[in-house]
Amino acid sequence: MAKTDVFCNRAEAYEAHDDRPLSPGGGETIGDVVVRRYSRRDMMRGTLGVAAASVLFGPSALSAREASATGIEADRFAFEEIDAGVDGTHHVAPGYRVQILLRWGDPLFADATDFDPLKQSATAQLKQFGYNNDYIAFFPLGDDGTRGLLCVNHEYTNEEVMFPGIVRQDLVCFPDMTAELVEIEMAAHGVSIVEIAREDGQWRPVLDSKYNRRISPLITAMTVDGPAAGHDRLQTGADPSGKSILGTLNNCAGGQTPWGTYLTAEENFHGYFWSDVCAEGGKPPKGLGGAEAKSYERYGVPGLWQAWGKFVDRFNVDKEANEPNRFGWIVEIDPFDPESVPVKHTALGRFRHEGAECIVNKDGRVVIYSGDDGRFEYIYRFVSDGHYDENDRAANMRLLSSGTLSVAKFLDDGRVEWMPLKFGQGPLTEANGFTSQADVLIDARLAADLLGATRMDRPEDVQPNPANGRVYAILTNNKERPMGEEDAANPRPENVFGHIIEMTPPDGDHAAGTFTWEMLVRCGDPSIAAVGALWNPATSANGWFACPDNAAIDAEGRLWISTDQGEPWPTGRADGLYALETEGARRRTAKLFFRCPVGGEMCGPCFTPDGETLFVAVQHPGTDGTDRYKGFERASSFADPATRWPDFAPSMPPRPSVLVITKEGGGKIA
Repeated sequence: MAKTDVFCNRAEAYEAHDDRPLSPGGGETIGDVVVRRYSRRDMMRGTLGVAAASVLFGPSALSAREASATGIEADRFAFEEIDAGVDGTHHVAPGYRVQILLRWGDPLFADATDFDPLKQSATAQLKQFGYNNDYIAFFPLGDDGTRGLLCVNHEYTNEEVMFPGIVRQDLVCFPDMTAELVEIEMAAHGVSIVEIAREDGQWRPVLDSKYNRRISPLITAMTVDGPAAGHDRLQTGADPSGKSILGTLNNCAGGQTPWGTYLTAEENFHGYFWSDVCAEGGKPPKGLGGAEAKSYERYGVPGLWQAWGKFVDRFNVDKEANEPNRFGWIVEIDPFDPESVPVKHTALGRFRHEGAECIVNKDGRVVIYSGDDGRFEYIYRFVSDGHYDENDRAANMRLLSSGTLSVAKFLDDGRVEWMPLKFGQGPLTEANGFTSQADVLIDARLAADLLGATRMDRPEDVQPNPANGRVYAILTNNKERPMGEEDAANPRPENVFGHIIEMTPPDGDHAAGTFTWEMLVRCGDPSIAAVGALWNPATSANGWFACPDNAAIDAEGRLWISTDQGEPWPTGRADGLYALETEGARRRTAKLFFRCPVGGEMCGPCFTPDGETLFVAVQHPGTDGTDRYKGFERASSFADPATRWPDFAPSMPPRPSVLVITKEGGGKIA
């Protein structure tokens, strides 16, 4: 990043790095499709007539007046909505209690040292809860609902509030970073697996559990399977086999398999790579990477977000050109076997995976949905070759090794076509630079470009709902979409608010070649006509939101949305967790359930199977956009953070944390 670029926080810098879209122009964007499907006047009004709404959005899209007349407007979410706003702490709906379960630095093992922010070390961090907790998965232990394994991703680090005396390093070419600090950062990345138990209504970590584990890019060996395993583009000086990779990083969202394994998604891997050529503040020159130059450019390598490559050769592309090809995959981890070796599944393709949400199809094949989290990037689907067998876990753990990866093309007539990324089919040939299926998967973005996939407004979670068979594609925002490049599925230029698309597979067949789709919500303030928002009129002034990110389905089959406004902070409100109606007369009605402290991002909503416990993660509290919120007006530092949540102790910086939400007196959430 150039020295002249000035951003107030790490998230804004990450966003700005992607202001120049890496997907080539010329292909249809989702905005082009939406404009043809819905008239511009109707979209900008934010409302449609009842007849049109029924045609475009389905028969459940009733007006508030019609809903009242039918007598079926009961709220499926039984909680009192909280006020939107921003301050230094968290808030939850009345009648619910919040418990801080795990904070950055909390011990995960009986022999771990207590956290001291002034005496950090990589050795200590490897036995402590990692930084910037994101996706959460819960795996029950036993049948009584009192024990389970919690798996948590740790996406990235904010050195300016993590280490004393350190300013934002990516703004100033990392002058204060040392090999020791980089080692601590690496130890704070990856995944935490910890057993938790409920006693007297409170959940707590079980520090002497045999299951507890820290997985990091510093020490954890991983294997590789699928078509790209062992390929020469995955081979390095340290690993000539191309099948043994050290670690995982920038783990954002993920998924759970029916056979009880954890899927963690490697998202912005490009940011961890370094080149001496651009370390002085210039941008990478054309041709950097030699034979990998085209791939580097398409994936944004090197991103130079961290100083790792300054001290660790494998993250310096001048010294190891193939190392970037070993990241950007979906990793499968067996939380029930702490000695197991995590597997990077190349059959699922390499891109900036936001998640890996799983569903068993009606024919028994396993389907994984994933978004590529970048402006104008794509939505993907993987369908396994093999079939799920509930009595054969070992066979199930091979299901993600082979299958068909497809990319979505949204049509303005309300259809979605899934286009397979198969070597030798269509343009995916040697003439276009692909010599095998391994090449297609390593460069999935390039393959999707050639197939003419729809360029989306930052695809994040893609969440299938087993209760109704539909799939929810979460589009966070895209302020870089110019006027005239809108389409049906991305209908607004300079889209700072985001939207959610609902896809429906025919007869519940998630492997079908064609789905139908409709717009579920267009986010933003519905009281401002120019925003072009789409909500049920029953949505309150507190209930509408912007920049949806992660999604979860609860035990009742209801949809919950967490937000990540990052930059440009379009609402003036803190991020939070919202309940969103998808059925009946209240379809498109949202309600605010939980609110983050200032500068924090809402991550990881995860419910226990009985629906009585909700786990949420607050990432980077006190950092995002704090200088733009009234009452804070400054960028945070270790010595002067915008909030010291959750400890509120003078000796503690803000700490990313996982929270437990339960109902006072017991019972199901909402």
